[in-house]
Amino acid sequence: MISNSQDLQQKSINTIRFLSADAVQKANSGHPGLPMGAAALAYTLWTRHLRFNPENPSWPDRDRFVLSGGHGSMLLYSLLYLTGFDLPLEEIKNFRQWESMTPGHPEVHLTPGVETTTGPLGQGFGNGVGFAIAEAHLAAVFNQPGHDIINHYTYALVTDGDLMEGVSAEAASLAGHLKLGKLIYLYDDNHISIDGNTDLTFTEDTAARFETYGWHVQKIENGNDVNAIHQAIQSAKEDERPSLISVRTHIGYGLPTKQDTAEAHGAPPGDEELEAAKERLGWPKEPRFFVPEDVLAFFRQVGKEGDEREGDWRDRFETYRADHPDLAQELERRLEGRLPEGWTEGLPTFSADPKGMATRAASGKVINAITTAVPDLIGGSADLAPSNKTWIDGSPDFQSQQYHGRNFHFGVREHAMGAIVNGMGLHGGVIPYAGTFLVFSDYMRPAVRLSALSKIPALWIYTHDSIGLGEDGPTHQPIEQLSSLRAIPGIVVIRPMDANEVVQAWKVAISDKKRPMALVLTRQNVPVVDRSSYASAVGLEKGAYVLADVGEGDPEIILMASGSEVDLILKAGEKLAEEGVSIRVVSFPSWELFEEQDQEYQDSVLLPDLKMRLAVEAGVGQGWYRWVGSQGLILSVETFGASAPGSRVFKEYGFTVENVINKARNLVKEER
Repeated sequence: MISNSQDLQQKSINTIRFLSADAVQKANSGHPGLPMGAAALAYTLWTRHLRFNPENPSWPDRDRFVLSGGHGSMLLYSLLYLTGFDLPLEEIKNFRQWESMTPGHPEVHLTPGVETTTGPLGQGFGNGVGFAIAEAHLAAVFNQPGHDIINHYTYALVTDGDLMEGVSAEAASLAGHLKLGKLIYLYDDNHISIDGNTDLTFTEDTAARFETYGWHVQKIENGNDVNAIHQAIQSAKEDERPSLISVRTHIGYGLPTKQDTAEAHGAPPGDEELEAAKERLGWPKEPRFFVPEDVLAFFRQVGKEGDEREGDWRDRFETYRADHPDLAQELERRLEGRLPEGWTEGLPTFSADPKGMATRAASGKVINAITTAVPDLIGGSADLAPSNKTWIDGSPDFQSQQYHGRNFHFGVREHAMGAIVNGMGLHGGVIPYAGTFLVFSDYMRPAVRLSALSKIPALWIYTHDSIGLGEDGPTHQPIEQLSSLRAIPGIVVIRPMDANEVVQAWKVAISDKKRPMALVLTRQNVPVVDRSSYASAVGLEKGAYVLADVGEGDPEIILMASGSEVDLILKAGEKLAEEGVSIRVVSFPSWELFEEQDQEYQDSVLLPDLKMRLAVEAGVGQGWYRWVGSQGLILSVETFGASAPGSRVFKEYGFTVENVINKARNLVKEER
């Protein structure tokens, strides 16, 4: 390890402090308190423990660092610049400005070295658990005697606010149960939140809480004691449990009037206050963004050591390849995100069946077909595996003594499940999925939103998708959730109509590596359509397609629907055709995929000159007017559901063949 005198050490810590504070002051926006208070903590981790390579930020066996308190982003940007990542000083000076690489909160894929998008408190905490799970799983599958080819830690800097959020409690509980010993969190315990001292709301014994979760807990009273922090991290590495190191820090350390106050949290200190802090800590007032040459040389040498570590790892990997060529080849495939050759060959094809099956049941069969060919597909549900049909047959569950297991019991922890799966997806080497009821997608919405913002290829499986689930009633019947998911930019929502569309939905979901997918599935049986009757292949990959043109001549009206309601409009269309009305029936499983098609294809499906359109979906109609136009109609649900058998609820809410026919007739009469 690089030698570092006490003088150089203190200069290095103050460089982190004031580089961060200068950037906040220049932007006249940001959060100086965390970087100034936690600088020594971050310095110790980054220079004495964290393994990374600025020349290759995606080195597979690097340690992961999560700044869960993402508002303190300048702390991370300062460290990235100083250690030699591709983040020039000009970007530090451009903090929080248009098109800069240094946005207000860290964004993965934007800034080299940022592992996950953070800012919404508690999310990074959960992401870290996902990183640690992915590491443990890959290590269990691929490491062999004498070959610890996957062997890295996940560190996070968490805050008072993180630990107040419920998602962190959910994630911590699961992490303790799983004994994720390579998970080490440094708690920036500065006793301040936006409203003031944390005594206003947060007086629990945090250390005791984490001990009951099964964590290894240590306390450090002086957040500037580098040696104490170093020793605590070392002790954490030697414990089989996840670790929380509570470090008493001082927000805005050095600011003469704002240290230890809420004023240091989220506003620039002001020129006078900042200059006084520099004078107090023996730092030059000018120039701004001052980085001493010896400090920069020191940090850059830390970065170069990372390049050497990766080189050593690659040498060891070649030895591993020689001893275990098949495992090495498979690990490389997974880490590169490639799917196995011919992985779709074993997918089922479902025969036409008027009784059919629930699309959740079809999904369960498809999952098991895929996992035979794609061993990196792993996942589970929030205590609903039998209902969500997410279980992988023939594989054990993931537990502390069997990290090779592919089935996950997330417990009744939807929010943490979402954040954890995001971390798993960002880690790489695994394709994660998670399931719950559609109505409970609300519990995990912040994590789902971040999966879209971060372009994480997470797979969200939502079953019990409508009032069709029946007797459980309005608390469990999703009404607005489908529309709500569609409102999130960057996510693809797919609601397949039958078992064969489910197969195609999974093919799309597994193949797409650039964004999350939400599969929305029924509890109740739906017919498997006899496509030979309509000469229609499954066109789900295009988002919407012509399932059938029934009747003589050009279509007079388009009936469109998603999911279980497609069978409804198909039967209505057949009866209308018997009355002499020509009908186009469109299966519309995914708005997002349809939007990506060229205009020629969209027009070939929706016939722009045909204004008579009826959309049918058992949820709120919000958004459907884009596809039906100003002269079209929507049969939807604009109130909460009711407790009764699903068929009765559908009938009472107007989802019957007769009602669809009546609405279509009225439209045609208006046109004629």
